[in-house]
Amino acid sequence: MKTILVVGLGRFGRHMSKKLIELGNEVLGVDIDEERVNDALSIVTSAQIGDATNERFISSLGVGNFDLCVVAIGDHFQSSLETTALLKDFGAKFVLSRAIRSVHAKFLLRNGADKIVYAEQEMAERLAVKYGSDNVFDYIELTSEYSIFEITTPNSWVGKSIIKQEVRSKYNVSILATKTNGVINPLPEPDHIFDKNETLIVMGHNHDVKKLTHFK
Repeated sequence: MKTILVVGLGRFGRHMSKKLIELGNEVLGVDIDEERVNDALSIVTSAQIGDATNERFISSLGVGNFDLCVVAIGDHFQSSLETTALLKDFGAKFVLSRAIRSVHAKFLLRNGADKIVYAEQEMAERLAVKYGSDNVFDYIELTSEYSIFEITTPNSWVGKSIIKQEVRSKYNVSILATKTNGVINPLPEPDHIFDKNETLIVMGHNHDVKKLTHFK
């Protein structure tokens, strides 16, 4: 369990807070808007109304006691920048700041952010890959070059084993799991026989996986 401070309880901050709570963490939500705070009371451990660009308010939160501080402000870059800097000034261990544009990210990193998240961009890219690619069910980017994909089992693999297909050496991908009817089988054995009704969760270079999904 982690203790997490989420500054900004708009849509992004609320969704993130709710998921963090579901994962068993404690979340303190903060927003300058009383209505937003009241709306979030049911999905956070506790909440406070306050201006995160105010030094006195930030100092009262004891930010150094949180494992993670999230700056989820998206509609006012200046506030996001000032909040990020203040959190670091008052001892925040790790600050995750939301950015809308790359130029924002540069300033946020210079002012103390440890990591930047592009909420809209990352979701848009994930959906583009998922719905704009052949035989791809899901996608998680690890780096600009490597990702994890959930793909349809290639027709030529059906009825054959992982070791017979020489997946690693021929296709340069690793099979992390297979999935049938929503049930995941992690790290399948080399003698696993591919089934046409299962999907494969694979990791590899984007170029190699793309070639793998363009089959007949």
